[in-house]
Amino acid sequence: MAVFSEHVSVEPMHSSDLDAVHRLDRLCFPTPWLDRAFQTELSNRAADYFVARNNSDVVGYGGYWLIMEVAHFTTVAVHPCHQGRNIGLRLMLAMFDEAILKGAKRAALEVREGNVSAQSLYHKFGFYQASLRKNYYTDNGENALIMWAEAIQSTLFRQRLLNVRQSLYS
Repeated sequence: MAVFSEHVSVEPMHSSDLDAVHRLDRLCFPTPWLDRAFQTELSNRAADYFVARNNSDVVGYGGYWLIMEVAHFTTVAVHPCHQGRNIGLRLMLAMFDEAILKGAKRAALEVREGNVSAQSLYHKFGFYQASLRKNYYTDNGENALIMWAEAIQSTLFRQRLLNVRQSLYS
């Protein structure tokens, strides 16, 4: 378990977290995942999911699939009352650490074209826009930016992660 402040920790998601994760998912997204989806992900050997806790309360979660050598970030969410406190950053660090440990060489994700704050977070990790998927989101037809981060095993990328981690304490 990685602890980043006196009250917030990031740790692997467990079945006992699912009720809180479902509530948070419904709060954060216009089209939440089906209730059984996170349970399925916990048994998916290609997936790793994490929760951020403020004391014992789940205030964020995130996950990725490792497919071939690509870590595909599937979801990141932070409770609206806890946004702006680097919790998304901490979740991303945990996911990258695990993905790199498991041999990922690249990372990918989709993000709403209008979600500038999420895009800003992803840019800190070296993600760049590779393409656009028109009308990707079913709730409102919004476009998705397809973003990639390359060479995540490299010394340069590890230095980027170290810099991001150090920014938490400055």
